[in-house]
Amino acid sequence: MGKPVKIVFIIFRLILGGMMLYGGIQKFQRPLPSPVEVVEKAEKFAAPEKENTLQKILYISGAKQTGYFWQVLGICELLFGLLLLLQGTSLVGAFFLLPITLHIFLFHVFLESDEVGELLETGGLFLINILLVLKEKDKWKHLLWIKPI
Repeated sequence: MGKPVKIVFIIFRLILGGMMLYGGIQKFQRPLPSPVEVVEKAEKFAAPEKENTLQKILYISGAKQTGYFWQVLGICELLFGLLLLLQGTSLVGAFFLLPITLHIFLFHVFLESDEVGELLETGGLFLINILLVLKEKDKWKHLLWIKPI
């Protein structure tokens, strides 16, 4: 692999790892809303023309109201983003981030399809994640098919 390609993949790792660290930190920046606050916020968007916004509010608020999911997601984003940024663990970080970047992308496809910029951003992050995993396919492809003895 040529030097320019290696540099591009280093930049990809920095972008994806940095975005995951940022996203993970953001999950702990504000206190979690109480159930009453969620209901009050949701009631503001109860009109049929605001259904899309209501879906997003209820989905994210539901994740926060579990008492664990939002925090676990934040910890995973922080940990896996850090693994991606460290050279020796970047493949493990990229593998562990695949379901997270897929989920973020699908969230935007189904709940924010009108936000083209965010679709491109999250689709780009998911694509970068896929490319980082595929770049190292020689290290993991033997795990897909193990010959019987």
